Parts: sequence; C-alpha cells; structure tokens
Amino acid sequence: MMPEPTPRFARIALVSAHTGPLPQPDGPDLDGQSVYVAQLAACLAGRGHDVTLYTRRDRPDRPTLVRTASGVKVVHVPAGPPVPVPKDELLTWMPEFGAYLARIWRLNRPDVVHAHFWTSGAAALTGARGAGIPVVQTFHTLGTTERRHRGGEEAGPPERVDIETRIAREVHRTLATSADEMNELLALGVPRARISVVPCGVDTGHYAPVPLADRPNGAAFRLLSVGRLDPRQGFDRAVEALSGIPGAELLIAGGPDAQLLFADPEAERLRKAADRYGVAERVRLLGHVPRALMPHLMSSADLLLSLPRHAPSALVPIEAMACGTPVVATAVGGQTDAVVDGVTGTLVPPADDESHDLAATIRGLLGDPARLARYGAAARTHALARFARDEVTDAVCRVYADIARTPRVRETGPLSPA
Repeated sequence: MMPEPTPRFARIALVSAHTGPLPQPDGPDLDGQSVYVAQLAACLAGRGHDVTLYTRRDRPDRPTLVRTASGVKVVHVPAGPPVPVPKDELLTWMPEFGAYLARIWRLNRPDVVHAHFWTSGAAALTGARGAGIPVVQTFHTLGTTERRHRGGEEAGPPERVDIETRIAREVHRTLATSADEMNELLALGVPRARISVVPCGVDTGHYAPVPLADRPNGAAFRLLSVGRLDPRQGFDRAVEALSGIPGAELLIAGGPDAQLLFADPEAERLRKAADRYGVAERVRLLGHVPRALMPHLMSSADLLLSLPRHAPSALVPIEAMACGTPVVATAVGGQTDAVVDGVTGTLVPPADDESHDLAATIRGLLGDPARLARYGAAARTHALARFARDEVTDAVCRVYADIARTPRVRETGPLSPA
C-alpha cells in the first residue's frame, strides 16, 4: 500500500508524560509504549510534519529541547521532581504539565495533539482548552481492564477510571489498539463514532526473519516467551506445559539483566516451578534481551508462547510474527486481533479454562513441520499487511485528517487535582 498523502497538518504535538523516545543513559531499552511513540514520531516527521514530543523531565541533566536524528523535537517538561516516578503516580504533577503546555501552545499552536496514556491525556486536554486544538487519545491500557485482571486491585489511583472516562468523552477521537479495547470504551459510554481501532505497529525492517543459529544444547524444539517477569504473564503455564513436550526447551526473555535474576522474586518462582515439573534443565531464564538482539532470538524459536491473562496491544506476538515465527497465544485482549487462529498461529483459552490441554496443542504444532512453515510464512505476510509502521502511520494520519472537521475541545472541567 502506498503511504497516505500528507494531510494538511504541519505541526503535530505528541504528549507522553511518563516516557519519551530517549532512553536513560544507564538504563534498559525503551519499553513498548516508548518504542511505539518514538516510531510514530519518526514516521510522522519523515512525512514532512513538524513533530514535537512532550515528556516529563525525569533527570536533572535533561536539556529542555533535544532534536532526534529523525527530526523530532523532544521537549522535557518541568513538572514534579526531575527523577523517575512510576507512571501511575504522576497525576499530582499533571496540572503543572498541562499549564506548561497551555503556555507553549498559546505561542505556537499545534494543529493536532495526540496523547499517550491516561495521565498524558489529562495534561493534553488542560493544555488544549481555550485554544481550540483537537486532541486524539491513545490509552495503551485502560484502568477498568487492569482492575479486572488484577482481581479487583486498582491499577493506579482510585480516580483513574473516572478520569479516563472523562478524557475519552472529551477528546475528538480515541484510538483503541484492539477491538477488545474498543468494547471497553463503549462500555464507558464513549460514542462509537469517536473511537477508531488502530493497532500498534512494529518496525518490520528490524523485526524480520533471521537465519537460524545452531542450538548449543541440542534441543529438538525451541519455545520462547517474552515479557516482564510478572505472574500475570503466564510464564508458569508455559513451564507446566513443557513437562508434556519431550525434546523441547523453553526460553523466557524479560526482567532484569541476567546477572540480577537471582534476586528477582518472579524468576525464583519460575525456577521452583521448573523444578516441580521436572523441567529445570530445559528452562532458561535469559533476563533482559536488548531490542537489537530480539529478532535473532524470535527467529530461532519454533513457536512463540504468549500466555498472559490480559494483553492490551499484543506487541510481542506481532514482533514474533514479523520475524516469521508462529504464535500460540491466549485469546485475550489485542491477541485476538493480532493472531489469526489457524493461519498465523493458534489461540488458546486463558489459564482459568482447565479443560484445555496446552501441551497437546503445542505438541500437535511441533509435530507438523509443514503446518509450522505455513503459519510462519503467513505470520510474516500478516504483520507486513496490518502492523507495519507505515500502515499504522497511515491509519493515524487518516484520523488526524478526519478530526480536522471538528476543531474544538469539549470542556468538562479539570481532569486532575488542582
């Protein structure tokens, strides 16, 4: 598909309060949202737009303005202490962040504002009010969904869901990353006409098939799981299934650097699970794997296992499919959109469905090399057609162009503490 014609917008403001495109000098790679926002900003700038990304200053030595190699201007907004703060604890400083945006935008008005995550939306609407600037919101994950999958535990401050609801009702358009998220927004009372489903995209040039390397331990099959070391990721389910898959190894990538895994409680829990199921010699915890090495790792796997209880964007399965690796994924959240069951992989029930034999499903796939090859080829084709960053940028640009017809922010009052 040819890229969309550049819309009339010349000045695009992206707001990502808790995470920008610049990694910490001594920190790990950018997280998924950071990579997506940086990728979107670069693609928009590459199409001739004047793109400014506003993020909170989280280090005292961050300069106010940095221009990236792709031409994106990054503004580090002074809001709260110049130290890292957990993203769900930033609400206190969003009025300060929003007031800064309002001052800047009165002098240099952007044509459209695109906020990422709920705290950013609160700040963006504060900055856009009174200037008639249209605002687009991508939540990336919703508090209602997080709370449900945490067994009722709040994900962030108790007012999060109320603020998200008000943001979604006030902005010109909310971009849902999946049909599942769209349904959550509809349940919050957001009109369908003000929701567009736009998935997260990946760099299909970076995430691409890599020739397989030898497996030093001689395993017949390699299974891979990737993500934060968190009980909700379902890694323990993969470990349990491995006990019924002779000749396979399971690699788990994520968490702190490998040398720090000994102190990680979830890593210890997974090691104990591997001992309990008699597969300790076939489970390898890799720790943090740099983004630069991930395509090689994903290409080396026969299957990617993505078994979380909830998956807002399905970024990891999409990256694996872009590498030509078939996916076994729980049918939750964005994974139901991303993985085409029986074409690019297999969707399986969530962990609370004890009637499903996950090991048997995986054995069936590993025992059918022709089907695995078909799934792998289809996965790459599917990723290129639907999730390539240019395709996603096209979809975002169409939304920007569409909301140009309604250039007014509906006022509902402050969204965050005074």
